[in-house]
Amino acid sequence: MTPNQVTAARVLAAFAAVALFTFGREALAVDAAAVLLTIAAIALDGLDGHIARTRNLATPLGAQLDILGDRVVENLFFTFFAAAGLISFWVPVLFFVRGTLTDFLRGLAARRGRSGFGQNSMIETWWGRSLVASRASRAAYAALKCACFCYLGLLLPLPQLRVAWLDQNSRQWLSVTGQALVISTAAFCVVRAIPVIWEGRRYLAGAAATTRPIAMEVTR
Repeated sequence: MTPNQVTAARVLAAFAAVALFTFGREALAVDAAAVLLTIAAIALDGLDGHIARTRNLATPLGAQLDILGDRVVENLFFTFFAAAGLISFWVPVLFFVRGTLTDFLRGLAARRGRSGFGQNSMIETWWGRSLVASRASRAAYAALKCACFCYLGLLLPLPQLRVAWLDQNSRQWLSVTGQALVISTAAFCVVRAIPVIWEGRRYLAGAAATTRPIAMEVTR
């Protein structure tokens, strides 16, 4: 498979997982299958990059498709769990705004010949590369998202479960743990956006300076 095909496969796996979560809330086997698909959707995120590097198939288009795949998967899961009432409406809004802002700045950098990742990355500081592009950071963020999505998915059938040990207090603790996972994932997401915003301010200023003479000419 090519890296772009792997990216498409993980997006399809994410949609399939959400579909199973939606229609299989009362069937534990279906919920378990959805969790496995969720793990696959997150795990494939690392596979496309590995294939691109080892087979020398990395391209600017592939990098953009990889980022697009990340946005689709993140927004899909968080929007679904917000609609299901497990998380706040503002969580998917946060991820949408963060993704839109960073992708906009990466787009400005791309016009100057700089990429989001790789040798020609727009991120020039060591701390920025560590937070955004390092394997440790990417792996930690992927693990957090996977744990968050799988855990929330496992919470879906709880209202239908009638077992002695699952009393109101236990349900409350399970819910609090889920919220802590969501907050941790959202916080890490915001922290990883800081270097992109910091480095992107130069490209934003450059774009503003380029368009100012045009705007003045129009007013004349």
